[in-house]
Amino acid sequence: MEWLNYHHLLYFWLVVREGGVARAADKLKLSHPTVSTQVKQLERALGEKLLEKKGRRLVPTEVGQIAYRYADEIFGLGRELLDTVKGRPGVGPLRLVVGVAQAMPKLIVRRLLAPALALKGLPPLHLVCLEDRPEQLLAELAAMHLDLVLSDASVPPNSHVRAFNHVLGECGLTICGTKELAVRYRRNFPRSLNGAPLLLPTAGSNLRRALEQYFEQHGLRPRLVGEFEDSALLKVFGQEGIGLFPVPSAIEDDVRRQHEVEIVGRLPEVRERFYAISVERRLKNPAVLAICEVARKRVFKDGT
Repeated sequence: MEWLNYHHLLYFWLVVREGGVARAADKLKLSHPTVSTQVKQLERALGEKLLEKKGRRLVPTEVGQIAYRYADEIFGLGRELLDTVKGRPGVGPLRLVVGVAQAMPKLIVRRLLAPALALKGLPPLHLVCLEDRPEQLLAELAAMHLDLVLSDASVPPNSHVRAFNHVLGECGLTICGTKELAVRYRRNFPRSLNGAPLLLPTAGSNLRRALEQYFEQHGLRPRLVGEFEDSALLKVFGQEGIGLFPVPSAIEDDVRRQHEVEIVGRLPEVRERFYAISVERRLKNPAVLAICEVARKRVFKDGT
C-alpha cells in the first residue's frame, strides 16, 4: 500500500500559500534547502512536478494546483478535528479571497458578494477583496492566492492560466449624468450623444470596445473628455458633471441614488457580461455557489 508523507505535503502547501520557499521556511523555522528537499521528495512520491518558475515567482503546475486544493482540505479538516476534540467553541471563519477586476462596477461587486456574507448554517465568512488588472488576477488565481476572480472579461483563449469561466449574467447599458446634462442630452437620445461630453473606461476594455462599435455603427461621435481604469472613479467624475457616463442597467437605480445623477437614456443593444473565474470546472465552495445563484436569479434576472 502506498502512503503519503503528510510532512512533505505540509511543506508544499505552505510554499504555495506563502508564495515561495523562503517564506515557507521562515514559517516552519527550517532552512531553505530543507524545505526544497521535502517538496522534491513529495514530487518523486507522486511522480509529477508540482512547482515551476514563472519569471521570479514559483507557482504550482496544473497537478500542483490539484495537490494544493487537496492539501488545503486535508489541513482544514485537521484544524476542525482539533477544535472538536479540544472542545473549542466552533471553528474559525471561512476565508474567501476574491480578486476584482478594476473595471468591475463596485455596486455590482457589492451585490454579488453580499449573499456569501449572509450564508446560514456555516461558520462566518472572512471576506478579502483585492483589486487589480485581469491578467494579474489570473496569475494570482493560478498561484492559488485567490479563490475566485470577478471580471467583466472572460479568460482569453490563448491564456497560459488554466481557469474556467462561469457566466454570472449580462445586461444592457444606461447613460447617466447630472441633472443639467440629462436635461440637455435626454431629448433625441441616442442621436444627442453626437458631440456630447463622455467619460469612458480605458481603451482595450470590453465595454469600451462595445461602445465604440455601437457609435461607429450609428455614426455617433461623442466628445471623449476622460478615460478611467477604475469604474468607481469614473462615476465620481460623472457625479461632478464632467461628462455623461455609462453604467450597467442592472444597477442604474443604485447609481442614480448613490451619485445623485439622472438617467439620460438606455442602450440595450450594448451588452456587458460578467464572469466568476475559478480553477475549478465545477464550483463547490458554498460561498461561491451563493454568489453565482444570486447573480443569476436577482442581479441579472431581467438581462436589461
